[in-house]
Amino acid sequence: MRFTVTLDRDEDGVWIAECPSIPGCVSQGRTRDEALKNVRDAAALCMEVRAEKGMPLTVETAQVEVTV
Repeated sequence: MRFTVTLDRDEDGVWIAECPSIPGCVSQGRTRDEALKNVRDAAALCMEVRAEKGMPLTVETAQVEVTV
């Protein structure tokens, strides 16, 4: 499966990776690549737990336009 993830850096320079389609799926890393690897692992584990609990594996996401 393919998922969109968001990447950001915190005030200490740590990369934060989040998968909006999987509630609670957040990870981090010292580098961008490490954060991406870690969020892949986190996504697999999150979906495993959600499946065990009979929850939907993902939630719907959408893009909206915001006027600034």
